[in-house]
Amino acid sequence: MSIPNGEEAEDQIVDSRRPRALVDRLERRIVMAVPDRHNPKLQKIMERVNEDDDLYALWTAANVNAVERLEMTDHGPVHVKIVMNMAVRMLRLLGDAGVEPGIVKHYQMAVQDAEVVVALASLLHDIGMSIHRADHEAFSLFLAEPKLRSLIRGLYEPAEEAIVRSEVLHAIISHRSGGKPLTLEAGVVRIADALDMAKGRSRIPFEAGSLSIHSVSAQAVDAVSINAGEDKPICVTVELSNSAGLFQLDQLLRNKLKGSGLEPYVEIQAKLGDEERRLLTDFSL
Repeated sequence: MSIPNGEEAEDQIVDSRRPRALVDRLERRIVMAVPDRHNPKLQKIMERVNEDDDLYALWTAANVNAVERLEMTDHGPVHVKIVMNMAVRMLRLLGDAGVEPGIVKHYQMAVQDAEVVVALASLLHDIGMSIHRADHEAFSLFLAEPKLRSLIRGLYEPAEEAIVRSEVLHAIISHRSGGKPLTLEAGVVRIADALDMAKGRSRIPFEAGSLSIHSVSAQAVDAVSINAGEDKPICVTVELSNSAGLFQLDQLLRNKLKGSGLEPYVEIQAKLGDEERRLLTDFSL
């Protein structure tokens, strides 16, 4: 399965470079969707997410800070949609291989509830960027907690709702640098966040002249796909147009995978095209 993180992401990032009124941003909003696989709770949550102007405004503010003010990579609605689909995809592949999510193992809740945790954590993990880049993971926690109450209201009994909220907040804080996921769900969100590495996401800093190994190597990543592996439940394939993209795998993705709890379940392959695309013509210090 190839995750759709190309044209939609690039179009949204290019649009974000032109100042637009909030009303225009809301009218052109990205619709959140994930295959619900007969999960009525997840389906209902997606309906509520797409009706929530407050949440979309937080994603917009996060992206204004990230892209328009700091000239960083996308941290808005396109990013969280990609992360959500990747994370749910990986969770289901792990489930097909018999790997048990934390909410099932420790609370005897359903696999569908683990999908709810993963989807919500993916959607809310970066909303703290609306406040500031520094320590945004912690800021995401206090913004996410009341938002979770409204999104899952009436779908669970009070005690179960408290567990779902706790599991989502744990997954959010565990995606930070040095985070230590204690659940399968948190590990999946952490890895999915790192896998949104295709070149559309890095277009702004690269075109703005931010020439570093981070921006250049990200430009070398053409596509990321997630499928069932032969030796492990998950095989992540990263297609590269230039060998500089190996930095994304060796330094960035490796660090996210280490300590995630998913090391026994994920294999990563890099595929380089027959001809390398030139990314730079010159560089000076």
